Amino acid sequence: MRQELAVTNGQAAGVRGALAGNLRRTRLTRGLSVRELAELTGVSKALISQIERGVANPTIEVLTRLAGALELTFAELTRTHLAAPEVLRRGEGMPMAVGDTTVRSLFAAADRRRFELAEGDLPPMTRSAKSAHGHGSVEHAYVVSGEVTVESDTWSVRLGEGDAVRFGAEVDHVYATGERGCRVLTLISYD
Repeated sequence: MRQELAVTNGQAAGVRGALAGNLRRTRLTRGLSVRELAELTGVSKALISQIERGVANPTIEVLTRLAGALELTFAELTRTHLAAPEVLRRGEGMPMAVGDTTVRSLFAAADRRRFELAEGDLPPMTRSAKSAHGHGSVEHAYVVSGEVTVESDTWSVRLGEGDAVRFGAEVDHVYATGERGCRVLTLISYD
């Protein structure tokens, strides 16, 4: 199943605004004028000025040249910053059924930062789908209520209410419940 990523006008404006601020702040910190940055990158002064005002949609090639000249990674140049707290209320979010398990993504970071936070509800006598999250990923799980066993091909850990575990999530693993269901919070960090 292919999942589409929808980018709203507000999200695009947020990225343009972050790019504008990051570019201008870094250029000034490095003591460069717009003209000097244009000479270093081959990007026109007009385009750099438009990017810094948040009105241009530069290509990846232009952003890569600017980042290189400013000794930034592409991610550092385009990183958005939270200006205010982001609140997700009970019942909000996008619950997704995966077999008998319901997972509600809390802060999966649409901008794909370096983590995903989710809440999972597993009914009694359930095994989640096998999952692995890629090279260098680490999964943290906290049992809010109930009991669950987290299993891989080489280990198994039984957890009760208030227990937590951390493990390398690059291997296939499952969450399995017994007579009682479970509510678990998971945080997956990516390399």
